[in-house]
Amino acid sequence: MTKFNPDAIGENLLRRFAGRTSRRGILSRLGLALVAAPVFPLLPVSRAEAAKPDRTPEAKTAFARNAQTKDDTKCDYWRYCAIDGTLCTCCGGGIHSCPAGSEPSPVSWVGSCINPDDGKAYMIAYRDCCGKPSCGQCGCDNTDRATQLYLPQLNNNVIWCFGTSSMEYHCSTAMMIGAA
Repeated sequence: MTKFNPDAIGENLLRRFAGRTSRRGILSRLGLALVAAPVFPLLPVSRAEAAKPDRTPEAKTAFARNAQTKDDTKCDYWRYCAIDGTLCTCCGGGIHSCPAGSEPSPVSWVGSCINPDDGKAYMIAYRDCCGKPSCGQCGCDNTDRATQLYLPQLNNNVIWCFGTSSMEYHCSTAMMIGAA
């Protein structure tokens, strides 16, 4: 009867493996794995559940349950779900246009707001108008689905007057950029 020897079995397997492979082959496979690893998060994944968002009244935020579509000079207007600042509609501008004498910031933050008329979510780009003193009317601080400051593109606590002739904040606009 032969005695079971795990060392002999391990040695035999490693000798066969070493006889069939080369150091360069192992290094090339290791290099390929290191180069390919960062690409894995970019691969497509099934988003079937994300395609069917839950927009029942219970799933909506407090802002979405109380939003209205008639008066764009009020903080509860549906596009203002993530706005923080003075509304340009109260300062001589429009919902997506800056008042005369101010200029739009080339950068913006975004929010996803639900239109109560059709129940659909839309991406809204919020842009600060800069170059004049603050209007001081219709101040809103809506933080529906707000995120922490480490995701600045989704944070409304930043003055977004970068790249303008003046860092002086005047008011904020809310332009719909498409369905969410």
